[in-house]
Amino acid sequence: MEKSCFECGEPIHGRTDKKFCSDMCRNSYNNRLNSDCNNLVRNVNNMLRKNRRLLEECIECNSNKMAKNKLAAKGFNFLFYTGSLTTRKAVTYYFCYDLGYFVMDKDSIYIVKKKDYVILPQELMIENE
Repeated sequence: MEKSCFECGEPIHGRTDKKFCSDMCRNSYNNRLNSDCNNLVRNVNNMLRKNRRLLEECIECNSNKMAKNKLAAKGFNFLFYTGSLTTRKAVTYYFCYDLGYFVMDKDSIYIVKKKDYVILPQELMIENE
């Protein structure tokens, strides 16, 4: 019994456990199989990188305090972040990788940079996503 390629249907020669006739067919099959998932991941990661870049621009300009609407006007999306941290004093920090912010009042935020060498005491953290 001769097996056929999963991608093109051509007969497969060689090892009995082969599924594809060539590397090109294997790559085409897997690219087609994963294309929907890859688009979602790519779009989310692009938004996270854009958010981080905008936070970095604010820090480089020495403006840690920023109006929410100005940041949103530059394209910042407050729904996308990589993690959050809530302190005992109920202040929630939202992070895009190593840069984050917390909402000071309804109109302004304060931007922070997470340092790898700073470890917050466990009693300060309520929730760490």
